[in-house]
Amino acid sequence: MVESKIIFTGPVGVGKTTAISAISDEPPIKTDAHASDMTLARKDHTTVAMDYGVIHLDEETKVHLYGTPGQERFDFMWEILSTGALGLVLMLDNTRPTPLKDLEFFLDAFKDLLAYAPVVIGVTKMDIQQSPTIAVYQHYLADKKLNIPVFEVDGREPNDVKHLVVALLFSIDPGLEV
Repeated sequence: MVESKIIFTGPVGVGKTTAISAISDEPPIKTDAHASDMTLARKDHTTVAMDYGVIHLDEETKVHLYGTPGQERFDFMWEILSTGALGLVLMLDNTRPTPLKDLEFFLDAFKDLLAYAPVVIGVTKMDIQQSPTIAVYQHYLADKKLNIPVFEVDGREPNDVKHLVVALLFSIDPGLEV
């Protein structure tokens, strides 16, 4: 059995827990607690350790999905969860005040993982806030000499989340059959 690990990360409330739940072949494990800080303005519960799900690509291939807490005070979990990861799905919330700063922050926070593993970016809530556009994200990344796929996604939609995972897997192995 081939087993791999993908990390989902991004700010609080971006939809990491929802995205993993949308595509997991098994009931996901969540470590939610009641929000008690500025997170309460965005949602009632927040991830404090990790979310976990799994998808079976075929009988011989299992991909473990780990979602990080979005709050920086839980950043110690980011490194723990990143160990042995095949790649990173970075989710961004287009309704946050400075999503490009969020992008820069998370790329920097996961730079050790990104030194050897690819990343794909999924931008959520573009139906609520259209700016910045996908083109703006791509231009921002190109200015930094980064070639990272960026997609508009809805974390509640399994096909959108699967699209992110497949794009990540193809960036690892372009000949992969999924």
